[in-house]
Amino acid sequence: MADIRVPKLNNNDTEYLVVEWLVEDGKPVQAGDPVAVLETSKAADELEAAEPGHLHHVAGLNTWIAPGAVLARITPEAVPASAGAPVVSGALPASAASPDTPAAPADVPAAGAPVITDPARALMDALGVTVAQVTALGLPIVRRGDVERLAGSAGAPPAAGGHAGADDAHGRAGADGGDPGQARAGGDPSRRAGERAGEAGSGGAAGTHPLSRVQRAVARAVTTSHGTIPAAYTAVKFDVGPLLARTRGLSREVRRPVGLAELFVQAVAALHPAFPLFFASVDGDRARPAEAPRVGVTFDMGQGLYVPVVHDTGSLREIADTLMRYRLAATEGDFRERDLTGANIAITLHTDADVILAIPFVFPGTVCALAITSPQPEVVLGEDGAVTTRTVANIGLAYDHRLINGRDAALFLAALRMELH
Repeated sequence: MADIRVPKLNNNDTEYLVVEWLVEDGKPVQAGDPVAVLETSKAADELEAAEPGHLHHVAGLNTWIAPGAVLARITPEAVPASAGAPVVSGALPASAASPDTPAAPADVPAAGAPVITDPARALMDALGVTVAQVTALGLPIVRRGDVERLAGSAGAPPAAGGHAGADDAHGRAGADGGDPGQARAGGDPSRRAGERAGEAGSGGAAGTHPLSRVQRAVARAVTTSHGTIPAAYTAVKFDVGPLLARTRGLSREVRRPVGLAELFVQAVAALHPAFPLFFASVDGDRARPAEAPRVGVTFDMGQGLYVPVVHDTGSLREIADTLMRYRLAATEGDFRERDLTGANIAITLHTDADVILAIPFVFPGTVCALAITSPQPEVVLGEDGAVTTRTVANIGLAYDHRLINGRDAALFLAALRMELH
């Protein structure tokens, strides 16, 4: 008999939600088969069987479970129900969750009925969507994004004063963005209303808005950063007009969309050999350089800040492929923990039309975060004295002052400018 124990999926959470069993209790599995889906504050991850046998559930559906706890057991052969009763001590029921974690129902739904996640149920209450309506979707698990799409197609308005529950990993959307507190505007009004309802939380007192699980994870990262990293900031002005002109030809060349994000990821990664400390981590009074650049890029459309990681930076096509995949994942809420871990430098994108300055926090475990702001027209005098215009952006570097000094930051930004030209 072998136990399937929950690994530590990230540094933000002390427990995860069991949102789906992919193999029924008592059914056979092969080594490497995915058996369950766990939801963290940022993503959803599949856990796999390490060896063949028959799977026996230990944790209940919609219960909280801590890293190291037993999720399931694998036996060489099927075990009668009386002999293989689940050992519930390995799981954390909703009542054992941390005080700031929304409770989740531990009961198993009736046969044929979908599992409705807490965020989806809370948004249903806020938008007036019924259980019968979501059941008609024919989905085994109904998530917040499914409720949003259903409400949007039916034109269901938000309930007056209603707010939905905490965010759901599979219902999140994202786009290039930066600081988690930065406001967003635009988009479909009914969708924006659903997003605001989903972010606000349910059951809060009048005038209060409980943070979603995603935003609580952001809050922990920000608090850790500001509490442990003495950060400084340097910004310079880049003429990005030539870069923007190049993107059109590069997009045709690699047959993928290429913009400032792709070009900056490529250029930042190329500086790793010359500036290894900018990709390092601080361990007490020692720096630990990274063997290779792994560039995190921010995505945010108001439902939470995500920083998926570009591991393969060898070619512009690989980078464009990865960022396109991440944009689709952000739209569909399909991030996995492996997408979100391992960055050793971050690029934060603040390309909303009027953003001229953005100061990101340094993500815990890294030393630097590069901020790219919106391109802006600027009037300048040409060499002949004639008035002309160019397109500029303020490019800033937030850095851990324990390891990086202002002169180092200026040299890095100067080298980055040269790399891009």
